[in-house]
Amino acid sequence: MRARGELSWGGDLQGGEPYVYESPSQPGALVGFEVDIANALARELGVRAKFHQNDWSNLIPSLERGDFDIILNGLEDTPARRDRLRLSRPYFVYGETLAVRPGSRLLSLDDLAGRRIGTLNQTVAQELLFAHHAEVVLYEGQQEPYLDLGRGRIEGVLLDHVIAGRYGCAVPGLRCVARDLARGTYVIGMRARDTELSEHVERALSHLLENGTLRAILEHWKLWDARQSELDERAELPSSTGAAPPRTVKQTLTVAQLGLFLQGALLTIFISVSAFGLALPLGMALAVARSYAGPVTRFFATAYVELFRGTPVLLQLYVLYYGLSSWVRLGPITAAILGLGMNYAAYEAEVHRGALGALPRGQAEAAGSLGLSRRQVLWHVLLPQSLRIALPALTNDFVALLKDSSLVSVITVVELTKRMTIVAVEARDWVVPGFLCASLYFAISFPLSRLSRWLEHRYQST
Repeated sequence: MRARGELSWGGDLQGGEPYVYESPSQPGALVGFEVDIANALARELGVRAKFHQNDWSNLIPSLERGDFDIILNGLEDTPARRDRLRLSRPYFVYGETLAVRPGSRLLSLDDLAGRRIGTLNQTVAQELLFAHHAEVVLYEGQQEPYLDLGRGRIEGVLLDHVIAGRYGCAVPGLRCVARDLARGTYVIGMRARDTELSEHVERALSHLLENGTLRAILEHWKLWDARQSELDERAELPSSTGAAPPRTVKQTLTVAQLGLFLQGALLTIFISVSAFGLALPLGMALAVARSYAGPVTRFFATAYVELFRGTPVLLQLYVLYYGLSSWVRLGPITAAILGLGMNYAAYEAEVHRGALGALPRGQAEAAGSLGLSRRQVLWHVLLPQSLRIALPALTNDFVALLKDSSLVSVITVVELTKRMTIVAVEARDWVVPGFLCASLYFAISFPLSRLSRWLEHRYQST
């Protein structure tokens, strides 16, 4: 670290204010109370601080593979993490805060059993909810669970008081339970083998607490409260001096986790089949409109295709689920099917338009001379032949949609890939869960390619 002249620290900008986020007045500059703590730590160590953006739920695996020196981003102190990493003394004490709608009778953790409660992935709040048998809904961002709570999609949100105070409690139509349902601390995480770095960080952090720098930072961000008086009480942590690094033991997949994998695979199949069942007829209708309709209908069909092909499906899912929730409150599964189906309809429209254009013009003229109407020509002559031409591309698009279904995890759907990431973090192993996930995707997609090949041969022989 000293040879590089920098202390590299990992965090997630999606966590937002007041942790670490981009300055609204200075584009590109990072601000937040953890930015200030990182800079103060770096000064104590005689180096500069350098931020590394990383998805929050994967901070620990990224630290272990050497992407940065420390984790400094709301990392909660838990026995499992203390087993796996070297953790510093606490630099912040938080309270678990429950947000509900007015009139709700949910007041304690025991009240949450069987209730649909939102929280962030890989948090103490998630563990508390599982322990109290709540129906846990996982989110990637901090604002999204409170949006869903306001729309009535969930019954409560359990998160740290810092998050709740900025994103939940002040939202009209929501209220927060006055008392903390639990207490915890934020700590700095380091690799198990980094004994010397751990000692230096521990001394630097202790000095920041003793000389008042840490308190000044927290007061500047309006985070110093009565809870922080516990910082000294919680400072007595197991010493790393001279101790052997704790072993990071990879855990084997349990039968329950394998069952969850299969559930994720079944949900992936259901979403993919349903979405393609929407995309195929809608795409055919758009293709017909672009090829044979009048100028106005052709304009709107072309606009649809260009809009959905020209914007990311991830953005479309966000808009459909969160952006339109003031007018249309779609469930996550419904939004996932609609989002993927409407997106892929644009691609299927082009596939069918190309297939229709490949048919000889004499086909339509001959059918018309036999007295068939324009609709009958399309339905009985042109479309059946175009489907044969389009079949290989349709199969390829379905396999692509099957893989793109992994994106629906951003709207709280725990499909196959999301399940893999959750299990991988829990099991401390990405190889076995990743191989199992890939195997399930292959087991789903390979029979489709064989079915497509069989249908092609059958059509060619008739």
